[in-house]
Amino acid sequence: MKFIYYPPCSTCQKAKAWLDGQGLSYEGRDIKQDNPTYEELSDWYKRSGLALKKFFNTSGLVYKSLGLKDKLPTMTEEEQLRLLASDGMLVKRPIVVGDDRILVGFRAQEWEAALL
Repeated sequence: MKFIYYPPCSTCQKAKAWLDGQGLSYEGRDIKQDNPTYEELSDWYKRSGLALKKFFNTSGLVYKSLGLKDKLPTMTEEEQLRLLASDGMLVKRPIVVGDDRILVGFRAQEWEAALL
């Protein structure tokens, strides 16, 4: 499984500690250095069953500086996915990508139910 995260992010650090504490193996990937591609994001979005807005880091500085709260509702899915692929700081993290699941954001109970 892949664990996509931003190392300085405290939530990502908690998620990584949780994964390590459970003894789960994963391939780590820094979202800022290796931003998810349009193709990856499109696949994860389709497989996740989540609303596309859930993939946006709505509390991030880039999201706020671009005024996306007001712009997203008028954008197409493709435009939103291309925007996400343009900057890893726009993407909500951490993300766990497994063969049969995509988890966005860290909620210990949800991760426990999905991964253990």
